[in-house]
Amino acid sequence: MFRGRRHDVDMTSGPLFPQLIRFSLPLMATSLLQLLYNAADMVVIGQFASAQSLAAVSSTGALINLLTNLFVGFSLGANVVIAHANGAGDHKAVSRATHTSLMVALISGVFLMAVGLVASRPLLKLMDSPDNVIDLATLYMKIFFLGMPANLVYNFGAGIMRAMGDTKRPLYYLSVSGLVNVLLNLLLVIVFHMDVAGVAIATVTSQVLSAVFVVLHLLHTDKPIRLNLRALKLDMKCVGQIVRIGLPAGIQGSLFSLSNVIIQSAINFKGDLWMAGNGASSNIEGFVYVSMNSIAQGTVTLASTNRGAKQYARVRKTLWVSLLVAGVVGLGVGMIAYAFGEPLLSLYNDNREVIERGMVRMGIILPTYFLCGLMDVAASQMRGMGYSIAPMLVSLSGACALRLIWVYTVFAMDPRMETLYISYPISWIITFLAHMCCYLAVARRKNLAAERALMKA
Repeated sequence: MFRGRRHDVDMTSGPLFPQLIRFSLPLMATSLLQLLYNAADMVVIGQFASAQSLAAVSSTGALINLLTNLFVGFSLGANVVIAHANGAGDHKAVSRATHTSLMVALISGVFLMAVGLVASRPLLKLMDSPDNVIDLATLYMKIFFLGMPANLVYNFGAGIMRAMGDTKRPLYYLSVSGLVNVLLNLLLVIVFHMDVAGVAIATVTSQVLSAVFVVLHLLHTDKPIRLNLRALKLDMKCVGQIVRIGLPAGIQGSLFSLSNVIIQSAINFKGDLWMAGNGASSNIEGFVYVSMNSIAQGTVTLASTNRGAKQYARVRKTLWVSLLVAGVVGLGVGMIAYAFGEPLLSLYNDNREVIERGMVRMGIILPTYFLCGLMDVAASQMRGMGYSIAPMLVSLSGACALRLIWVYTVFAMDPRMETLYISYPISWIITFLAHMCCYLAVARRKNLAAERALMKA
């Protein structure tokens, strides 16, 4: 289970399309499985507790992402650094980056745990969480953040494995831990009536189990990412490389979440029925998002590995193949989810008013969600090429800032939820086009540099 290379994808030779699919499908399955288990949390709490409990759990997502995305960005930085070193055949650099990444994960996890325990309720108050929801939401968040060290160890560890071309083992590990999550949900919520606390405890338990599986693999593997607990330390050169790529990505993710927190605050002001409907719809949309995002993660790993191997033609081709796949997947899965919107929403809560409010969001987001996939792929291509500041600035301007301006201007003048939700597709298409302009400018500059080098030769 821990040894051998049959799980790895050779990313530096052969046709790109099947390699992207082979790399992304297990990653997609992992993400979908993770969402399925998260959906099970929502379904159990929605069916066997109350609309208030469903609203409490669903309303914490944007805030949790706001607090964690900065450090998840560091895991992306670790992925790029290790993939580049692996493509260059530098096994010592791979080992240094592996041990540094896991130390960053542990330190970040403990820090986030402390922040979550102290700041959960004040931040929920800032989001205008209703009085009948805030106590449950605070309890859920505090328990959730107790598991943050394990959460980040799993995310960083899975990123390390993906950098080596292995996306299958994280799927196996998540399958087991996710099943434990579902069984504990049923036991703690239905049998022991623990409400949101039961869902949170089940989630933390599954995260700890996932982290244990990843660490066991890294301890026993025969590849350069083999973990030696005594060698765990912060190599400052590696930290600098990880931060250079990961910090802009993390800032982007956090500020994206900040815009979503502000949007969530506007939804909270509408009451628990809108909160529940929005939360259920968002959870369903997550299945579409991770399907596209797995392609984006494949893009960054393929681009960075081939850049390390100096296969620059393959780096360029990666973008166009990934855009095609992400667009087809996003449009296809999005339209299927919208076609079955009402039955899917009824799994979360059978209140007709909750379903109607969920369908308002789904009708705007799902048919246009493929634009978000295109945006993510374009940004991932730039990061895989070693550029992280530009996609961060583009995303902050084209998506975050635009959404905030929209909330305080257009939505303020027309406070219908349809007006709020339409800000998403508008921001996606503007940001995607800006990313493509940046990519074309970088590609043109690199082509000119290559031509000058040939002329001098």
